[in-house]
Parts: sequence; structure tokens; C-alpha cells
Amino acid sequence: MSTYNQLIEAKKGNITKEVQEVAKQEGLDEKIIKDRLLTGEIIILKGKGENARVVGIGKGLRTKINASIGTSSDICDLDLEVRKAKIAQKTGADTLMELSAAGDLDKIRRTIIDAVDLPVGNVPLYQAFCDAAKKYGDPLKMEPEELFELIERQCADGIAFMAIHCGVNLYTLERLKKQGYRYGGLCSKGGSLMIQWMIKHNKENPLYEQFDRVCDILSRYDTILSLGNGIRAGAIHDSLDRAQMAELVINCELCELARNMNCQSMVEGPGHVPLDEIEANIILQKKMSGNAPYYMLGPLPTDIGAGLDHVTASIGAAHSAMYGADLICYITPAEHLALPNEEDVEIGVKCARLAAHIGDIVKLKGKADQIDKRLSIYRRDFKWDKQFKNMLFPDDAKKIISERVPPSDKGCSMCGKMCALKNASISLDQYLDVQKLDKEDD
Repeated sequence: MSTYNQLIEAKKGNITKEVQEVAKQEGLDEKIIKDRLLTGEIIILKGKGENARVVGIGKGLRTKINASIGTSSDICDLDLEVRKAKIAQKTGADTLMELSAAGDLDKIRRTIIDAVDLPVGNVPLYQAFCDAAKKYGDPLKMEPEELFELIERQCADGIAFMAIHCGVNLYTLERLKKQGYRYGGLCSKGGSLMIQWMIKHNKENPLYEQFDRVCDILSRYDTILSLGNGIRAGAIHDSLDRAQMAELVINCELCELARNMNCQSMVEGPGHVPLDEIEANIILQKKMSGNAPYYMLGPLPTDIGAGLDHVTASIGAAHSAMYGADLICYITPAEHLALPNEEDVEIGVKCARLAAHIGDIVKLKGKADQIDKRLSIYRRDFKWDKQFKNMLFPDDAKKIISERVPPSDKGCSMCGKMCALKNASISLDQYLDVQKLDKEDD
């Protein structure tokens, strides 16, 4: 656990080792990172332990990818979740969310944190309601004091960021009631349970009512506050409805208040969103939050892709990254169908990484696309080994090649003797200024 708070250090004008690491990773000046940390446009997450990963999220930085794992009441296998966590890290996820809702939740959380170097996040309400069900026989008998004690215990364990549903309050609940419909219902486990708790007890959400207490706990551990999207759209026809927008307004306001209380924060977004509303959603969040980092859950631009929702989400994720989203939560082929297995996790991370890069080509123009330029030149020149070094997933490419006709230094089996590059190269130099990579790049 860090012994200091990044925001406080930035206010003192100090450049921490974490700021230095993010600057190095992103190829930016340390002062830029420190200044944007100070304004809340960048947040810095840290894993636990000697080899802990430091991850910067926000303005001007590469779009990051989160992978989610966790047990359910139907499948509760800690060894499986550890394997999934390690696969997510190996495949290139930047952060990991541990979302278990069954079993010994303290043990599961601590085991997962110790198993990876990635910053690990969670949703405290999951355990709070599970613990209440075990202790009182009813999740809705959750006691607010026990919830706050749990949040601190989870921070002490090394949780790097927490999705906390503060924006689900009496005001947003009233908007939902007056709206009078929802095509996709409520798709947030934490959000729906908190709404049930508020209705049963006729009380305000304690996470909103005692927001300063939430920030105080998280700031002492330098744990990132991720303002959960408890009323997010679970169907594209619910996108940008009044209930969801009311929560977004409140979360953006709370994000600013959190920064003032030395608590690094980001805002979570939907959900299911048609392509033509993704840009509008991001513009609204950025303007209302002071350009705080935006954590997009998917998003899914159609509701009928079950079984291939990793593809559906990749389309939404690429658009989101292009328009300015900062962290993307992966979606696996099992979305809407089952608890993801190890293969699902690997596929989900790969698709999300590819989608984020596609968006970054536009968002970070002239920077993210340089690897594409190098690969194109090596492809043109049939330099296979150097192509592999610049591919996002070289092992997958090599596997396809190994199972089929091996490529030669003059093409692959796709076109064979009709290879356009091979045939054009005979006279290409006469007509085009063919760019060559210098020895350093080569």
C-alpha cells in the first residue's frame, strides 16, 4: 500500500515515482502528468507488491483495458478465478476487477490481489449485500456502518480502485419512477440492490449521504474512486434516458467534490449505447466532470449479439476510445449467457485491446499509429520476423501460419503467385518514393 496520496503530492508540486513511471510509459513529460493529475484529468492506479504495475488513465494517455473476473452463486471456484486473472494479465489487460459474489469473499479478494501485478478493483456493495444475506438471512438488512467498515478493509487489502454506487440516490430513483419505463430493466447488480434497499428502508443511499466519509477512507489509502453507473442502460433503447442522465450529472458533480477532498476519481459510463450516441455520451461526461477519466463498460451498440458480444463491444469500444473514453471494460463471448471461462477471458482482452488501439489511432494521431506504419513497411518488404514483432498478437498469427502453407519471403498462401506486393515490387521503385526504415528502426 502507498504511504502517500498522489493528489496531495501533486498539490505540493512533487513528482512521485508513479508520475515518473506513467510519463515513461506514455512518452510524455513528467510535468504534464503531474499537472493533469492535479486537475483530475489523469488518475494513477497502482498494484500491490514489489512488482506492482503502475497505470495512468486519462487525457493524452493510451486507452486502457480492464478485465473482470469473479465467482457467482452458480460457479464458485477460486482456482479458476486465479487462472483467469493470470490469463488476463498475460494477455495484456491493464487493470483487473475482482467481482466475486459467492464464497469466502475476503479470501478470494486477497488471493486474486496477490496473484497478479495489475491494479485490482472491485464493487464493495457485492460483498456488503452477500455478507448481510449470510448474517441476517436477507441482503436488504445490510447495515451502513458494516458497509463503511468493509470499504476500509478492502482498501487495506490493497484494492486499487472501487466502483462505488453513490449516484443511485432518492433523486435518481424519482427520475426512474417518473420516467415510468425501462426496456432493459436494471442491469447493475449493485445498483439494483441499492435501489431495493432504499425502497425497503425509505432512506437515502448511505454512500451518497455520507460521501465525504467515502472520500476520506479512499484518500487515506490512495484508492481510486470509480463512480459506479448503477442505472446504466441495459438496452440501446434506454440509452440517454432521463434516469441514466440524472445519475451521470450527479456522478460528475461528485467526481469534482472527490478531487477537492484529495480522492482521485473517475466516472463510469454505460452500458448499451447505439453508435450515434456514443460521442454525445462522452461529450456530456467530459464537460460536466471537468474532463475526468471516463470508464466505459463495453459499450454494446446492439442488443442481439449474444455469443459474439465481444465483437459487438469491440465496435463500441473503438468508437468510445476515438471520442475520448479512457478505460474500457472488456466484454467476453459469454456476456449475457454464462460466467466467463479462461478462453473467454483471453478472447475478451484481445478484442478490447485491438478496439482500443483502433480508437487511439484517431485519438492519439501521429503517436498510436506509428506501429501500424512500421508493420505496413515490413509487410510490403516481406520481412516476416519484423512483422511479428509489430503485431498486437503475434502468437495467433504464427499459429495460423504453422497450420497452413508457410509463407515465403515473397508472399503467403492467400494470393500465392498473384501477390500484389510481389508483382508490383518489380517496378514499384521506378514510380514511387518507397519509404525505407532506417537501420535503427530496422
